[in-house]
Amino acid sequence: MGTIKTLNKWANAHTYLPLDLLRIALGVFLFIKGIGFMSDSAMLMELFKPIQNLAGGMVVIHYVAPAHFIGGILIAFGLLTRWAIIAQLPILIGAIVINFVGEMISNNLFLAVITLFVCLFFLIYGSGKNSLDYYFKMQK
Repeated sequence: MGTIKTLNKWANAHTYLPLDLLRIALGVFLFIKGIGFMSDSAMLMELFKPIQNLAGGMVVIHYVAPAHFIGGILIAFGLLTRWAIIAQLPILIGAIVINFVGEMISNNLFLAVITLFVCLFFLIYGSGKNSLDYYFKMQK
């Protein structure tokens, strides 16, 4: 617990508006992807075709869209940012693996890798000063 407090203090002392804008952009990107997956479930099924025979395939499909949708909102507003990013990590790692197991689509692979690295950065950095996490913490 002390490590998280130390990271939060460091992040709050070294926060910058461009990093907050990057966090908001990440949240909006994930939110839009979640809406896209919800509106076009056939596309989502096509993406998961290489692993459809594995156990729990339908559970994974029903996890991806809501996790992106809700996680994107939370990340954009900076509320429970680390928890929302932890929920995104299995999806992003799975997106990278699917590109190697199935048909290689370099654009999807590039987006998944960049999104994974940005998520890992915010997992360590936190949500910053311009976030609801910081606002609620300062209300105490």
